[in-house]
Amino acid sequence: MPIFARPGGAQSVRRDVSWSEELARDGGRNDHWCPVSETIITRAPTRIDFGGGWTDVPPYSDEVGGFVCNVAINRYATVTITPRGTSDDPAVSASSSAGDQSIALAAARRFRLSNAHIDVQSDFPAGAGLGGSSAVGVAIVSAMAALTADVMDRTALAELSRAIEIGDLGVPGGRQDHYAAAYGGALGLRFSREGVDVRGIPLTPHVRAELERRCVVIYTGQSRISGETIDAVLGAYTRREPRVMTALAGMRETAEGMADALTSGDVDGLAALVAEQWVHQRSLHPAIPTPLIDQIIEQGTSAGAAGAKALGASGGGCVLLIAREGRSEEVRTAVAPLGELLSFAVDEYGVRRCR
Repeated sequence: MPIFARPGGAQSVRRDVSWSEELARDGGRNDHWCPVSETIITRAPTRIDFGGGWTDVPPYSDEVGGFVCNVAINRYATVTITPRGTSDDPAVSASSSAGDQSIALAAARRFRLSNAHIDVQSDFPAGAGLGGSSAVGVAIVSAMAALTADVMDRTALAELSRAIEIGDLGVPGGRQDHYAAAYGGALGLRFSREGVDVRGIPLTPHVRAELERRCVVIYTGQSRISGETIDAVLGAYTRREPRVMTALAGMRETAEGMADALTSGDVDGLAALVAEQWVHQRSLHPAIPTPLIDQIIEQGTSAGAAGAKALGASGGGCVLLIAREGRSEEVRTAVAPLGELLSFAVDEYGVRRCR
């Protein structure tokens, strides 16, 4: 099965780490834990968020209700879990980037795994705004559920992945990335206090090919937005600041329109809504747009992009540009000197077991 490495210019430091304190407290008794006896490989996709990001984050999603439109892409997190050690050495170890290690070991504690080594590989840049950590989390949870024979549907995989990232590790964020990784395809996701309503958006082969041809994704090479900025946006919402309330409402409404545009195969309409989304998104906080992001969007628009926005929370990461029909190569040529172009195809399957 293929195991992916990060592409050039996007390498992250990989280390091996392990833990054994909880096993030691149990006296190393594997009857309290689940020893790994076979190799499991899973992979989960990242995503392009067309619109609605931030509205999937509590308390806004619970109090007002959010909506996100996104599509999963074939930039994957691949997780391999193998047996390690003996009954005298029941620890769990992980090799991956530092953030992925934390997710892997936190999930292992949740599933009470022992005698395991967890390896995480990615074929997307770190901090790209593609929902990579959520893809890692969903792939890990899926692998561990297979090892422990836990029956989990895709919603349960997404929610447990988020619980580990938010609850166990204290990483702020919303729900959309975990659902994209679990379900795959194009999604319209409605968020409320009652939960998440998942609407799969069927894409005809023609529309899928049009998205793959006309959507240009470029990695800026810059770090994404800080936790301080996220706290500032959420704090502004809590204070009901009109600027942020208007922006969030506009982002939710344009995302709803995007789902309708995709359903009808209207990529031109989608592009126009992406342009509108960016106006709302950048108004949330001054740190969301950067000079490089603005330059990419300006040059791409001049070359024929009908809509563009930063992906994820922004402050760096990737930028999406949707070219007008017949202008894709012009847009790619115009922005290529400003970052790393990332090729992709739509992933229709979500998290999958490879072995």
